[in-house]
Amino acid sequence: MAAESTPLALPVLPLDDEVVLPGMVVPLDLSDSEVRAAVEAAQAAARDEPGKPRVLLVPRVDGTYAGTGVLGTVEQVGRLADGDPGALIRGRGRVRIGAGTTGPGAALWVEGTRIDESVPEPLPGHVSDLVKEYKALATAWLRKRGAWQVVDRVQAIDDVSALADNSGYSPFLTTDQKVALLETTDPVARLKLATQQLRDHLAEQDVAETIAKDVQEGVDKQQREFLLRRQLEAVRKELRELNGDQEGEESDDYRARVEAADLPEKVREAALKEVDKLERSSDQSPEGSWIRTWLDTVLEMPWNERTEDAYDIRGAQAVLDAEHAGLQDVKERITEYLAVRKRRSDRGLGVVGGRRGGAVLALVGPPGVGKTSLGESVAHAMGRKFVRVALGGVRDEAEIRGHRRTYVGALPGRIVRAIKEAGSMNPVVLLDEIDKVGSDFRGDPAAALLEVLDPAQNHTFRDHYLEVELDLSDVVFLATANVLEAIPEALLDRMELVRLDGYTEDEKVVIARDHLLPRQLERAGLQADEVTIEEGALRKLAGEYTREAGVRTLERSVARLLRKIAARHELGERELPFTVTEGDLRDLIGRPHHVPESAQEPAERRTAVPGVATGLAVTGAGGDVLYVEASLADPETGAAGLTLTGQLGDVMKESAQIALSFLRSHGAELELPVADLKDRGVHIHFPAGAVPKDGPSAGITMTTALASLLSGRLVRTDVAMTGEVSLTGRVLPIGGVKQKLLAAHRAGVTTVIIPKRNEPDLDDVPAEVLEKLDVHAVTDVRQVLELALSPATNGAAPEVPVAA
Repeated sequence: MAAESTPLALPVLPLDDEVVLPGMVVPLDLSDSEVRAAVEAAQAAARDEPGKPRVLLVPRVDGTYAGTGVLGTVEQVGRLADGDPGALIRGRGRVRIGAGTTGPGAALWVEGTRIDESVPEPLPGHVSDLVKEYKALATAWLRKRGAWQVVDRVQAIDDVSALADNSGYSPFLTTDQKVALLETTDPVARLKLATQQLRDHLAEQDVAETIAKDVQEGVDKQQREFLLRRQLEAVRKELRELNGDQEGEESDDYRARVEAADLPEKVREAALKEVDKLERSSDQSPEGSWIRTWLDTVLEMPWNERTEDAYDIRGAQAVLDAEHAGLQDVKERITEYLAVRKRRSDRGLGVVGGRRGGAVLALVGPPGVGKTSLGESVAHAMGRKFVRVALGGVRDEAEIRGHRRTYVGALPGRIVRAIKEAGSMNPVVLLDEIDKVGSDFRGDPAAALLEVLDPAQNHTFRDHYLEVELDLSDVVFLATANVLEAIPEALLDRMELVRLDGYTEDEKVVIARDHLLPRQLERAGLQADEVTIEEGALRKLAGEYTREAGVRTLERSVARLLRKIAARHELGERELPFTVTEGDLRDLIGRPHHVPESAQEPAERRTAVPGVATGLAVTGAGGDVLYVEASLADPETGAAGLTLTGQLGDVMKESAQIALSFLRSHGAELELPVADLKDRGVHIHFPAGAVPKDGPSAGITMTTALASLLSGRLVRTDVAMTGEVSLTGRVLPIGGVKQKLLAAHRAGVTTVIIPKRNEPDLDDVPAEVLEKLDVHAVTDVRQVLELALSPATNGAAPEVPVAA
């Protein structure tokens, strides 16, 4: 342990941001006034005492003196290496600083107590180990610096205190670390601190050396790779020149590929600019991979590839008729398009103002009517390539226009990918389910389609990924949708609308016979001569086992029928060949699911009680019949007012209010007991309450139901109606007449009431359907009631006529 001895009076020699430890010899500049004053004061005091002049070396950090100093002796005064006056001072031992005192000269004098730093002999085992560790660490550090002469001097130090103070020469120690060594008076603790500081420095040095080594190795590798690549290019160049053949390297030489490709002039210029960037960029640059991918995409595009249109108009019409039954509107539109193209081509008008004669058609109709398959038939009839783009559920605008090239994993949009997939600049592109396109924070894909589907703009379409003009004016776009209202109005304005309102029963039979049955026979593993389905059976499948606008459920029913026959044949229960008749259907696939109202017993019909009327509606699945039920509440228990149920929209609720108001104001004229409407609640219900319903076309249906309820007269079973009603009793026009009449025909209705102003729409209804329907065009609700309500009876239950 350190011990304190006799007090000393010494002049203070301050050291700014420097520390001298015992055993160190340091030169000090006497041009510093404080240093000179302390040395001169020490020399003046030494004249009266034997020995060398003594000073107290005290570190001064940020203007604050340390509590412990070092007793130093002035070994020599003379000139420093630069010629300035200086003094050589040797540190002798630690001194604890006390109070200030007086002395000769201008220096500051203080009293100090010498600290005894001796360590008893022999050294304990742990101290000896500490000495060995410090010497080993100091030797390792000195050898790295090449200071071999100092290694022997360090190894020769045996005193613990002197060995610890020897670390004061270490240049890597900070002033605070040296002050900590100075103020640690216990030699063993000081040696531990010095050992820890040296160990930490060596660890940091090892990490720094490892990092420097890794960096150097990486640089060397890059330089070596760069040199080898240059040498490889030179060798390849020599080989190409020697063989006179450049095909082997054309895949890597983008400049040669771009110059050899048949590209439009502006596209070639853009591609050559990118090749220049690629040649200037390094192999490690991420931009190089972006440019290569972009160039590959541009070179794969069929810029000048076009298929020749088949201008055989009669042949195209035959193809369409063979592949699709019905759909006359679409077939006529395609035939018109081909005829106009042929005449333009014959007169040299193929390209006018940079634009060609493309087409944009929107096929709107219920599911299963053949919209998607029609696209392939159109391509077949025109002799063009066909590609389908599914838009259902697309919510990202970049799916249409592409991503910017700077994004990781960037791709061109679906339109560009469709052109590339088709391998032609004039394919038939089917934009399937365009009404299912959504929008969110990533943009609105429908808005991105505006330019694609605008014949006045799409000859200069720019994809965000390609960023060059792409001519889409020769592409035939076919868009399919189930619900017209779901298509944005601006987008719909750019397309020619073609409605597919569904098939008649006769058309379904033809489709099932000529298309569905052969396809399902093949899928069931049956031959055409093994199973035959009579036309009556197909008609019953279409009329009573399915009730839809399209033919998907009909095809599933045919498939189920054939599976049953195949399974029973394998079980040995039925022999082939087999002819399916109308009577075999119940045994094979069960009972019918849809029985027409007119075919049911009078008591089972929906209109067997007053207050129920049959309406016609249009849904996303096509036309459908809609029943309206009305009832009056008991005057003693029910609250007055109108109650509506069935998940109705605002327009339909308003129609119900109008119907009720009309009957209240014209009840006497119609000979209805409208007094019942004053104090009794009226409840109007639309069955299938989970299905949202809206629109004005149920106005006359609700009026008829309420009139039936008040008069007690039943609504005729064979009558269905559609039309909007006004407060004065006028019947106003509505939409979807063709779909509604097809639905009435499917449901077995024989009499249909429509507004007079919708009479021109009957031209769109197939002739075979009109032949089986008795259509009445009316202008007033009174006409509706005369046609729809059964005649009044005297006290007896009204007789409900049965449809013939």
